[in-house]
Amino acid sequence: MNIRLVLRQIGKLLVVLAGGVLVLAAFSTYEMWQGEAFEREALEAFLITAAVAVASGSILWYLCRQHHAHMGRREATLLVVLSWFVGGLVCALPFWLWDRLVPASFPEHGYRTFIRCLFESISGLTTCGATVLTDIESMPRSILLWRATTHWIGGLGIVVLFVAVLPSLGAAGKRIFLTESTGLTPEGLRPHVRETARILWLLYLGLTLAQTILLMIAGMSLFDAVCHTFATLATGGFSTRNASIAAYNSWSIDMVVIVFMLLGGVNFALYYRLLQGQFRAVLRDTELRWYLGLLLGGAAVIAISLMIAGRPITTIDGVETPPTVPEAARHAMFTLTSMQTTTGFCNADYEQWPVLARAIILFLSFVGSCGGSTGSGVKVIRIVIAFKTVLNEVEREFRPSVVRPLKIGNAVVEVPVRLTAIAMVVSGVALLALGALALLMIEPDPRMDFTTAASAALVNLLNVGPGLGAVGPAFNYGWMSDGSLSVLIPLMILGRLEIFAVLALFTRRYWGNH
Repeated sequence: MNIRLVLRQIGKLLVVLAGGVLVLAAFSTYEMWQGEAFEREALEAFLITAAVAVASGSILWYLCRQHHAHMGRREATLLVVLSWFVGGLVCALPFWLWDRLVPASFPEHGYRTFIRCLFESISGLTTCGATVLTDIESMPRSILLWRATTHWIGGLGIVVLFVAVLPSLGAAGKRIFLTESTGLTPEGLRPHVRETARILWLLYLGLTLAQTILLMIAGMSLFDAVCHTFATLATGGFSTRNASIAAYNSWSIDMVVIVFMLLGGVNFALYYRLLQGQFRAVLRDTELRWYLGLLLGGAAVIAISLMIAGRPITTIDGVETPPTVPEAARHAMFTLTSMQTTTGFCNADYEQWPVLARAIILFLSFVGSCGGSTGSGVKVIRIVIAFKTVLNEVEREFRPSVVRPLKIGNAVVEVPVRLTAIAMVVSGVALLALGALALLMIEPDPRMDFTTAASAALVNLLNVGPGLGAVGPAFNYGWMSDGSLSVLIPLMILGRLEIFAVLALFTRRYWGNH
């Protein structure tokens, strides 16, 4: 294990992140000139963060400058995991420093300890969207934009950005890229991984620009449009409003957000195929068909259940809407798209919905989005493989002589891939149980009942954000103790890096010589 090689790359990453912090410092300077309150403290926080990141990154880079050795799989795995933890620490600093600098007269907001700030930054980078903020609208706009920016950086992946901007990684870039990329078998768009990363970011930028313009046309301000676009495409869910998207009470805004949440949950390789004119290949994609089928079918069932129940649909800001066909369809589609893509935006309190509707929402949150997307969850393709594997095993019980290959589209899924998909599902269930048990044991607040603990562990592992009980759509995580938040932080990273890359670091063989 060449630790110094890994630390050298971490040093470079710190310098890259410092550049992003300085952009926010420039925005904070503009806001301060406009007379916005508490922006001076935010500017100081950004400048101190940038200085710390540049200094520590430069020191690591300099001390390990002679280490240009070959980067193997173990070094790539360690680099990816460390990048997310280090990135989380850097992104938490502006929150924490701002809290230290702001006058004591500022209202309670939720950033009172570093663990809470780290929870917020990791939630942003992993696109979980869970928040400890109790009054979002009282925060300085630069802090809210930084919060949204952590989503945008983490959407495609902090290391994918790293690969795109640094030419010195060479062949090691592919190992790093594949270690972080989500899904079953990450698909390179171009022969060189750096070019692949750049194409992904260009697509990401194009979609970001398109949604920002559409949200402004729909009635949002430029600031709100940018923040909500960052959160939508990254399938994150941080909003600039206490009532999230429900604060706007706009059909047009809801429709724009639904479309781009859905697009964020699609494999980005398919967009490249569309640009190449491969329309039939995209339409024949098995995972895309399942993804859309589950989403549309689930939304239809939820809408019908809302109409049959006959109870008014209550939005997050307390407005009651009759369950007419258009309103039931609107809220069902918005909520299910948000939850399945693991975005976590809310416009209605789904905890008041029928049991069937809530069950569908939780199940499809577990399924998640497509591999190679900005979304999280187990991934549709893995659920399809696990489902077909079970069907094959059932058939073998009464037809043991039949050997039927498992196919996804025209491709045969090999046994190791099947085992990995099943192991991912089983590992997720095990981590859910351990996380829920830890929360029940650690959290002293009586609001931490079984439903809340299980739900919090599940939605943080899946990077969804809102869950059930005291972490439902109308609540936040600000009431939890630092101990409970410390349990949820690693769950978010485990979910984002799809479990095995992180768990590998805790095995003795990983650190051995062979």
